[in-house]
Amino acid sequence: MSISRAWLPLALMTTLIVALGAYAAMRQDAFLTTYNLGNLLLSTMPLALVAIGQTNALLVGGFDVSVAALMTMCVVVASFTLQPDKSWDVLLVGALAVVGVGLATGVFNATLIRVLKLPSIIATLGTLSILEGAALLLRDHPEGFINPNAIEALNAGVSFVPYAFIGVVVLAVLADIWLYRTRTGLALRAVGLDDSSSRRLGMATGRTVFLAFVICSLMAAVAGFYSAAQVQIGSPIIGNYALESIAAAVLGGASLAGGKGSFVGTLLAALFLTEISNVLPLFQQPTEYAQMTIGVLILLALVLYQAPELLARLRTSWGGVGRLRTRQGEAAG
Repeated sequence: MSISRAWLPLALMTTLIVALGAYAAMRQDAFLTTYNLGNLLLSTMPLALVAIGQTNALLVGGFDVSVAALMTMCVVVASFTLQPDKSWDVLLVGALAVVGVGLATGVFNATLIRVLKLPSIIATLGTLSILEGAALLLRDHPEGFINPNAIEALNAGVSFVPYAFIGVVVLAVLADIWLYRTRTGLALRAVGLDDSSSRRLGMATGRTVFLAFVICSLMAAVAGFYSAAQVQIGSPIIGNYALESIAAAVLGGASLAGGKGSFVGTLLAALFLTEISNVLPLFQQPTEYAQMTIGVLILLALVLYQAPELLARLRTSWGGVGRLRTRQGEAAG
């Protein structure tokens, strides 16, 4: 992949973020208030975290459609383990329990996919059903408040910028450096591009895929913390993060075929998708438009990012047709 093509998703997402922000700022004074900007960045956190995890799965050529159900399960578990009036040591144990749910889910998914050789979409679809059912058994309706001190800690920041958002930016940058500058990052991309060739070259493909899905679930569990901070109650329904996480990863440059992606691009795409949802209410537009926009953007991104390959295939096809016609003409003559 050429340097210009590698930078295309990042440049496109940055341009769209700035353009939409500038338009909203010119039309609505409320957009640039510190309250709204802070809310925008906090609202980005769950999607950014789960999408970064999803990028790992896409890089090895897989999908994890269970991430939204896992986030919901983590919110429900947090409503039991992070209750009000608990001491900090109890809250720490409760937080570890939530992370443990993510770790267990990741190991379960990875075992189904790598050990039992199930397709990732089938394996994680089964996990999705299990987690959704378990969450509804524990909380069949929203109840169980989240500790306000824990919420305050998660939302803390400087000015309107949450500390956690700064941390995610640093994480995404370091992850991209790791992905493109280290041997293990190369292995992750190589497995997604060609599993068989990677295995013949001596790469630990099984371990790489296993870790990719474990990391995906762990990131979804951390995203669950921020979803809990937003809903502030043990809700068994928190949103369609499975589709949105894949959308953010694809818009950020990840290939559905595996082997390509950018964690920084995923973060920018998550910010842009959240910005859409943030801007629509300011213009008194239905939030349902956001889902329609996401679908359109995915299709446009797939066409735009794959345009060089599509053009090359067309040139090859037309070249073949031209040569065939030439031979037919020579034979006729």
